[in-house]
Amino acid sequence: MQDKVKKTDSGISIQKVYTKADLPNNLDGSQLPGEFPYTRGVQPDMYLGKLWTMRQYAGFSTAEESNQRYHFLLAQGVMGLSVAFDLPTQIGYDPDHALAEGEVGKVGVSICSLADMEVLFKDIPLDKISTSMTINSTGFILLALYVALAKKRGIDIKQLAGTIQNDILKEYAARGTYIYPPKHSMRIITDIFEWCSTNVPKWNSISISGYHIREAGSTAVQEIAFTLSNGKAYVKAALEKGLDINVFGKRLSFFFNAHNNLFEEVAKFRAARKMWATIMKDLGATDEKALMLRFHTQTGGATLTAQQPLNNISRVTLQTLAAVLGGTQSLHTNGFDEALGLPTQEAASIALRTQQIVAYESGVTDTVDPLAGSYFIENLTNQVELEALKIMQQIDEMGGSVMAIENGFMQNKIADSAYAYQKKIESKEKIIVGVNEFKSESTTNIPILRIDEKIRQEQIEKLKVFKSNRDESKVKASLLAIKEAALGTKNLMPVVIEAVEHHCTLGEISDTLRSVFGEYQS
Repeated sequence: MQDKVKKTDSGISIQKVYTKADLPNNLDGSQLPGEFPYTRGVQPDMYLGKLWTMRQYAGFSTAEESNQRYHFLLAQGVMGLSVAFDLPTQIGYDPDHALAEGEVGKVGVSICSLADMEVLFKDIPLDKISTSMTINSTGFILLALYVALAKKRGIDIKQLAGTIQNDILKEYAARGTYIYPPKHSMRIITDIFEWCSTNVPKWNSISISGYHIREAGSTAVQEIAFTLSNGKAYVKAALEKGLDINVFGKRLSFFFNAHNNLFEEVAKFRAARKMWATIMKDLGATDEKALMLRFHTQTGGATLTAQQPLNNISRVTLQTLAAVLGGTQSLHTNGFDEALGLPTQEAASIALRTQQIVAYESGVTDTVDPLAGSYFIENLTNQVELEALKIMQQIDEMGGSVMAIENGFMQNKIADSAYAYQKKIESKEKIIVGVNEFKSESTTNIPILRIDEKIRQEQIEKLKVFKSNRDESKVKASLLAIKEAALGTKNLMPVVIEAVEHHCTLGEISDTLRSVFGEYQS
């Protein structure tokens, strides 16, 4: 009886054994880490010189509660903060908006004003830490609030380091927290690129995200194909605006998922670096830092199970290894309880300790790209690249990512992959421990972090007080300035920063732009 051919989760066939004959033809073994096309890493010494930034994605309830969690994480050894915002904040609604009901503070922290931002970062030195903010449609407003807070504290904004996700294309394709039509969203993004290049040179003005594409059900191959295609679209839009690719290209960053198929994930990260370097070179980049794909990784939320949740610690460990062996620059590890609710303080601590154990006890950081030269890894890296390039060619033939999203190509491919994966689980072709095999009747008493429904009313009361203490004439003038800038070609960032300094709210700014740009209907 012939052995059944094994396949990766992306459907790439795996041979029983690999030999030197299976190495890619263009691999001569002479390429070093830190050399184009950076398959082996963007730094010559990688983690021997500096470990990846250990982040913990956190934010819930009010700014006060989230601030307490941030101080706890910093005390535990976190090197940078990663802020989660609630859905109203993500789609441009203040907590008193009717559509905010039931969502305030639930999946992230509620932020709508400079006062909220002051509390969120109370006693946290903005010029000493880096801050990543997972925010897209309203990313420019949160950046404006962060900048306004730094200015109020007397901090030189050129010293600010961090990232706003600011990747709207994947919202249309996979996640759904968009506001404006693609054309206007792309204008906002290129305004951010332009303003950041001059004013906050250490800030990453976009984190082009494959994470949510993968969470929606894509394969590893689709994740990098769609993400890099979106990256191309942003670069081309910036070039059309007349921006210098060697300047803004240095501040582009990426955000990927890490799943359980260890070797495919490592191959994915290595292939993505090589592909992006070639893409940027073809688009005209010559500065080596503009050619490098730098990325943050988060372990796979969709891989976590509510059944036998302590098993998730093992899953997160595997995913941590994949990210580190793949050469990530920054990493967030999920709490084992996140299939049940927001992570408790204990779960967040274990997740961070997982990174620290891999960093300091496993030995995988003792040499750069330790899997390089493996017949299997090198072959798989090449196969992932070839399959991803096929998809990217299809997207290019459609006219790029915007067209591929508008005609539903990306959405349909993701949906098809999600359906196929679920069918494999149901047929037990794919085993998920504790879910479709090795099940247990015993229950584990896991404490769950719950958000009190009264949070919304508390936030509304704070908002009323905030509005009662502001100069309404300055608010009206600021919102009019935003509207005029939106109707013309003036960069939006300076007027939005001025607006938040004059105590305009996130909802008011978003609504002003809605009146000009309209709202996108899928």
